Amino acid sequence: MSPGDEVALTVAGSELVTRAGEAVRLRGVGLGGWLSMENFITGYPATEELQRRALREVLGEKVYDAFFDRFYETFFADADAAYLASLGLNCVRVAINYRHFEDDDRPRHLKDEGFRLLDRAVDICTRHGLYVVIDLHAAPGFQNQRWHSDNPTHTSLFWRHRDFQDRVVHLWEALADRYRDSPWVAGYNLLNEPADPSGEVVGAFYTRLRTAIRAIDPETVLFLDGNRHATEFGLFGEPWPNTVYSVHDYALAGFADAGDYPGISRGRYVDQDTVEAKFLERTQYMRETGTPIWVGEFGPVYSGNQGRDESRYRLLHDQLAVYDRYGAGWSLWTYKDIGLQGLVYAAPESPYLRQIAPLLAKKARLGVDAWGSVDTDVRHLLDPIEQTFDEEFPDFDPVPFGRRQWIATLVRHILLAEPLVDEFARSFAGLGIEQVQELADSFRLDRCLTRDRLATAVRLQ
Repeated sequence: MSPGDEVALTVAGSELVTRAGEAVRLRGVGLGGWLSMENFITGYPATEELQRRALREVLGEKVYDAFFDRFYETFFADADAAYLASLGLNCVRVAINYRHFEDDDRPRHLKDEGFRLLDRAVDICTRHGLYVVIDLHAAPGFQNQRWHSDNPTHTSLFWRHRDFQDRVVHLWEALADRYRDSPWVAGYNLLNEPADPSGEVVGAFYTRLRTAIRAIDPETVLFLDGNRHATEFGLFGEPWPNTVYSVHDYALAGFADAGDYPGISRGRYVDQDTVEAKFLERTQYMRETGTPIWVGEFGPVYSGNQGRDESRYRLLHDQLAVYDRYGAGWSLWTYKDIGLQGLVYAAPESPYLRQIAPLLAKKARLGVDAWGSVDTDVRHLLDPIEQTFDEEFPDFDPVPFGRRQWIATLVRHILLAEPLVDEFARSFAGLGIEQVQELADSFRLDRCLTRDRLATAVRLQ
């Protein structure tokens, strides 16, 4: 038995086990907002690429690089991994954006910088006994229609253009070659939340991608999200060896516009029984095939309102109880942010949040973020559009979430969000290297706050 066999994971029936035979239930956090940024996590409007372009123009290349170099250093460091290990957690799902590894104007020319940053995360987690699941969160051409694939539109081009798929195969071949002998890399999460509107391409693409990876790395576990944002698994036939089928389990009662729990959210009654029923519906494939159950993402958002947040903690408690009942592993979304959902978050009086406070207020008023915002103050825009669609196009039901969310994406999350990108960047105008480094230091663990109630809920020791 090689030394790595005591750590490296494989699938044995419904469990993940080390190659030495010890069962391991992966429970931890998703590391969003670092190598794949999201607007609600760090506060910018719209998409990561639009944010970066605007910041580069305002700050200039040297100051821009100084900010992000320090940000990468502080957002996830040894202290963060040590904190997660102190809670008894054993896994970090590291979200990555393809743009760290190649540029659109030079496809297939891989960049060392992205691999070095990912190496750093793997090394940090290894030192603290944390497994890493590498999660391709944003793919070229956008594998879903939402902001978190760095998609500035409402259309997923990935499923229409073979070249985008070719680039993902090429990237995963390089990742597999680099990490195939890393025992603390628990697996490869091939595409976060795919949303193939036809449902006809995703299965064939997974087959092609698996073949390419297995030619290089026959042993590392594959994690496959179902279609429609990791909720539908009917596309899969017989399960593949050494493969985990990953479900995302966001509950209606945990959304920003949710009501009380138990109670009504988005017109539906949600309680412990309905939470379990939805979990059973989403995991039917895994339970029928006897494969491991892993909830790759879940978790409510928090408003700061004590009564409402109490409902969110009740929901979280019930979800965790369901996962325990069925032996499911899980990865809480997300580890660190500016206060909406993170286990750890930047202090409200931190330099970074003070710098962007006016922009955050305007974002909230206009409801521009898809995750965490509400539409209360823009109903005068949405009501007539929704009424027109109800009357003129009653059968229009676009993938992935229907007519109302499609309208919200176009009006709030694109039309109103894009003009705010330049406003966000202008809030950094005139800052020098030391000043932007101080802003980035707002994300250092020792300068952040911990959501203690959440930490208690997920603590395993």
